[in-house]
Amino acid sequence: MGMIGAVDIGGTKIAVGLVDDGGRVLSRTEHPTDAERGYGEALARIEHGLRAMVAAAGAELTGIGIGSTGPVDPFSGEFGDVNFFPAWRGQNPVSDLARIFGVKVAMENDADAATLAEATWGAGKNKTRLIYVTVGTGIGAGIVLDGQLYRGVDGAHPEIGHHVIDASGPPCMCGFHGCWESLAAGPAMVSWLESKMPENYPHRDHLTAKRICELAQEGDELAGQAVAREGHYLGLGLANLVTLFAPDAIVLGGSVMKSAVLFLEEIRKTICRCCRFVPYEKTDLTLASLGEDANLIGAARVWHHRFDRKEGHRA
Repeated sequence: MGMIGAVDIGGTKIAVGLVDDGGRVLSRTEHPTDAERGYGEALARIEHGLRAMVAAAGAELTGIGIGSTGPVDPFSGEFGDVNFFPAWRGQNPVSDLARIFGVKVAMENDADAATLAEATWGAGKNKTRLIYVTVGTGIGAGIVLDGQLYRGVDGAHPEIGHHVIDASGPPCMCGFHGCWESLAAGPAMVSWLESKMPENYPHRDHLTAKRICELAQEGDELAGQAVAREGHYLGLGLANLVTLFAPDAIVLGGSVMKSAVLFLEEIRKTICRCCRFVPYEKTDLTLASLGEDANLIGAARVWHHRFDRKEGHRA
């Protein structure tokens, strides 16, 4: 039985798994990225994980798909200036894993990978015009039009998380002030609350977006304000996407959206208020459906999307 090896490369962890043709993750493992230990060591851990799973499954490895935090070049297979591991620039996991395992390998930005997964096996199935938005440490997005992944000039991935929402807002590493990510990603929630909390605030330590959402649900007033602000800025960014693309559906994923119940009402109100020139009510706003394995499923879908199944070389 042939399987697709799936590799999810993130800033903090790398996950490796085996995925079947129906998008089911049959086995998985993960470890810290530990970027400072070098690309070569990370590659060796990926190789070890894949070999161990293939041996345990008694499977043939048909191909390998990779989803990685970006920027990455989906056609050359090289890392660009990735903030989380800048020393890896120019390294090529596509060619390296193809050489090691003797199979075809494909890589996409992780948001594009998750978009392909949701469009094929998840909440965006059968949607002609789909936007997937992931909200976590940053904000990423992918666009599928008529079954094809939208690419910019020279194959570039559009950085939707860096469109400007409020030009008077906080600075972002991208060079803008007040881009969507700097206002609505998880760290933005933390930064805002830290700037507002009094010295005697009882929850000063170990604040995360997840913790702020928990505090809001427990009735903490300041956390509640942070959640309301988050819903407002998420809504503005999503309203822009609705106005620009008038998509069939927007699928929301990522760690912050695990607390979506706190934000969805404000998001929908904002879209209703701001999108009167397009049929916004026909855009389905839905949550990602593939759960904790979404990124691995997306990595596998990258391979399917790039190559005809019959063309895969078997190891």
